[in-house]
Amino acid sequence: MAITDLKLSENWALGERIGGGGFGSVFAASSPRHQDAVAKLIPKKPGSARELLFVDLDGARNVVPIIDSGETLDSWVLIMPRAEKSLRQNLQSALSPTEAIAVLSDIALALSDLQGKVVHRDLKPENILLLDGKWCIADFGVSRYAEATTAPDTQKYSMTPPYAAPEQWRSERATSATDVYAFGVLAYELLTGSWPFRGPGASDFRDQHLHYEPPPLDGVSLALVSLVEECLYKAPQTRPSPSNLSARLERASHTISGTGLSLLREANRAVIAQRGEEGRAAERARSEKERRAEIAKSAQKAISRIMDALRAAIMDSAPVAEFVPRAVDLDPVSKEPYVRPLGWRIHLNKATLDFVIPVGAQIDLQSRFELPFDVVYYARIGVERPKDHPRDTEYRGRSHALWYCDAQESGRYQWFETAFANTSWHAPSPQKLDVEPFAMDPTDESAKAFRLGVWAHQVAWPFMAVVIDDLDDFINRWAAWLADCSIGQLSRPSRIPERAVEGSWRRQ
Repeated sequence: MAITDLKLSENWALGERIGGGGFGSVFAASSPRHQDAVAKLIPKKPGSARELLFVDLDGARNVVPIIDSGETLDSWVLIMPRAEKSLRQNLQSALSPTEAIAVLSDIALALSDLQGKVVHRDLKPENILLLDGKWCIADFGVSRYAEATTAPDTQKYSMTPPYAAPEQWRSERATSATDVYAFGVLAYELLTGSWPFRGPGASDFRDQHLHYEPPPLDGVSLALVSLVEECLYKAPQTRPSPSNLSARLERASHTISGTGLSLLREANRAVIAQRGEEGRAAERARSEKERRAEIAKSAQKAISRIMDALRAAIMDSAPVAEFVPRAVDLDPVSKEPYVRPLGWRIHLNKATLDFVIPVGAQIDLQSRFELPFDVVYYARIGVERPKDHPRDTEYRGRSHALWYCDAQESGRYQWFETAFANTSWHAPSPQKLDVEPFAMDPTDESAKAFRLGVWAHQVAWPFMAVVIDDLDDFINRWAAWLADCSIGQLSRPSRIPERAVEGSWRRQ
């Protein structure tokens, strides 16, 4: 027998059936106070009560609100305002970057407010509704509390293949990073009109989400490309946090309107070298080494874009400079040539800006060194002039370390810039080095600089995040140091540390 009237906190009259989500049927509904609403009836079966998480989200922006709720003998009932349309109905073709950012900004606000509370787990255009001029998240049928343990009735395997994150395909615990991955798929779809991975079958989607990279985005600003790429990183720990999405979209919108980072407008976007597709057995559990390899891939992508932006900005400002790809170098001991995987040099007059990722820069084992945080990948950057003669001990330059690590928030990896100096720098008659501050690789020796007590080295530069769409300070500092070095005016720091370092990394 069809239900035509519902008595909840208000009396509701049901009209025609207008649709259905994955876990229920939707009917037009009205009451004396609300003439244009919908009623969603969710059959009482295992997992269906998850939809009622929706009721507890008061205060979350851009989430379709619940007007009334209750139950019948056979169903849970949710009453919601009637939306104008879904994002799927609106998505007839690719949107312009400006239009896409407007939609994504609404969704990002919702994900930020839901962070730490609820993981949606099935974000897609069908579940994004236009309500009162805002794009709002709806249909929490497979959602779960963020801190809940996975239970048999959580609909763990209910997902939409084009939008499902790698961890969902591995049947691992979903977190807010899972929703960020789906957000990246949404963003890619809005900008191109198609999914980043196209299946068509479930096994195809699984293999593609786990092992492949999406086709590159064309005709989109570097800031927006970087954000979408980072959302689609395979390792959940390397994706942006939901609370970071809105700020990134804001910066991307400024870039589109012409008021963003001027240096990045002129940077040549370099297509990252095609990485070999690593086939892995579909059913094999990932080892710790495999997990870290995925994080290292994210590091390689990010550092390539960062250093390409620096190189392009410097070469655009100083066309007389000489750019030298650092594919082959001489071993400092044997003087035999060997190949470096990444790196370059820029020569200007007698000065050199040097960027290199050393051989073996990927650190395979966590806690290999006694650092207070985890480092997965590292590189070095520096400016230096040559010695005028063998006994030249005058100040010649400086170098900084670039570490891909979770220095500030456990489990959240990104590139940080830092540097080191000798502890004797503060002595009454310190022995000054000709290159200081200097880069150190993450080793047992550099780890001592983070311990209490007096050691040979100290941290001389705070851990500063290096973010692809916020590079003004990074680019300007290294451009200025190169310029000063090229005319012999690069001066030794007047104090060490040059900037406050306390609190820039986390303690164990």
